[in-house]
Formats: sequence, structure tokens, C-alpha cells
Amino acid sequence: MLSTLAGRWTGLGTWRDADVTRFQRQTLPVLEAGQRTIASLTATYLEQMHREVLGVASPRVDLDLEDVTGAATRGGVAPADVYRRPFRVVWKALEDELPFDTARDRGAARLETLAKTDLQLARTRTVRLVTAQQPAVRYVVRELRGEFDCALCLIASTQRYRKEDLLPIHPGCDCGVKIITATEDPGQVVDEERLEAIHKAVEQALGKSARDARAIDYRKIIIANNHGELGPVLGFKGQRFTGPDDIRIPT
Repeated sequence: MLSTLAGRWTGLGTWRDADVTRFQRQTLPVLEAGQRTIASLTATYLEQMHREVLGVASPRVDLDLEDVTGAATRGGVAPADVYRRPFRVVWKALEDELPFDTARDRGAARLETLAKTDLQLARTRTVRLVTAQQPAVRYVVRELRGEFDCALCLIASTQRYRKEDLLPIHPGCDCGVKIITATEDPGQVVDEERLEAIHKAVEQALGKSARDARAIDYRKIIIANNHGELGPVLGFKGQRFTGPDDIRIPT
């Protein structure tokens, strides 16, 4: 879906005000279909996980896809308004006298972030609505996806969340979710060793860490989960991991 949106953005040819409606007409149905697919797959996954983790079938889940797509995921803000924003990024960049290619690419980056966020909103909203119908489920943990994750998501994956509190951790976040069994609250931190390793790696790289993730923007610190040569390594947004000078997470 993301490649389809990117292709249609690039193929616009011009990015004037008159092109906004055309772009929305082409892409909003694709986005909604993506959200519906994510929501349906997430609901099925949660029902299967309920059976595997808790040993009993999930109660019948009633999920209205209208509740987990479109404006419902953004507090009532219409998708048409949301997907005008990449054009505004282009126009602002041109007002600032940046090269056209730079302006177009900034708009493309904004589009990608919006689309990823909308898919994640469909996922997390589905998790909340489905688990609300599963009384035996009280807590969930984040499941990291892909080869690279930001340090903020990695830290979040060491925590437990009450099922009603699960939200995207930042724009573009793509974390999955697992339910956990617990007859009582297991405590906020469920993987203390991994949490400490992340903070130590940040401190080694920057000379300091930030336990509240405020003094340092942990979203810009990228963890490579599957570096073929070194194993887990730490770097910065836009960096690629190519040699032994990369920073390694303590194990």
C-alpha cells in the first residue's frame, strides 16, 4: 500500500492546489482498504493468540470496521483534511525557496509518515476494541517489527501496558502487540535487562542517557535488530550499519 501511495504521489507531475482533490480521489480508497485489512488481520490474530496463550477460545468479537478506519481513528478529523498536509509541506518548502525536488521529497516523507500512522492507528484501535471484549486479557506488550526500530519503541517493548492504554508511540510507529498472562499486575517493566542494555548503549554513544526519553530524542536513535555481522547495533536516523565501528548494544 505504501508503495502505491508513493507512486501516485510521484506521478502527480504537479503539486498545485488543483491536484489535491485528484490525489485524494486516487489514494484515500487505497488507504481505507489498507486500514480495513490491518484491522481484520489484527482481530483474527488476537482471537488466535487468546486461544494459544490462555488455552481457551476467545469470546465472539464484534468489530465494526467503521470504528477503526478513517476519521474514527483521528478524533473525527476527515482523511481529506489529513492528506492535504503533504501538499502544504511542499508549498511551505517552496515558499522558503528550497529546490523543487527537495520540496516534493519532503511532501513524500510527510505522506509516508501519515500513512504509516493511520495503519498503526487502525491496529491499535482494533486491539483496544477487541481486547475490551476479552475479559481474560488485562495486559499487552509491544512486539517489534522489521529489521530496524527506534530506541523509543525498543524501550516501550520492555514495558507492559494495560490493554485500554495501547497507542502508537510516535508517528509512523509500526509495533505489533502480544497479550500476556498475569493473574496480577506484573509491574511496568517486564524486561529489565534489555531496558538497561538500551540505556547503556545510548550513554556509551552520547555520553549520557535519558530515562524519561525527553532530554534525548530516542526516536532518532535507531536499533538494528538483525545486523548480519555484529548482531544488535545502535545508530542514528538515516545511518546504515556497515562495519565494526557501529555501536553495539551490551548483552
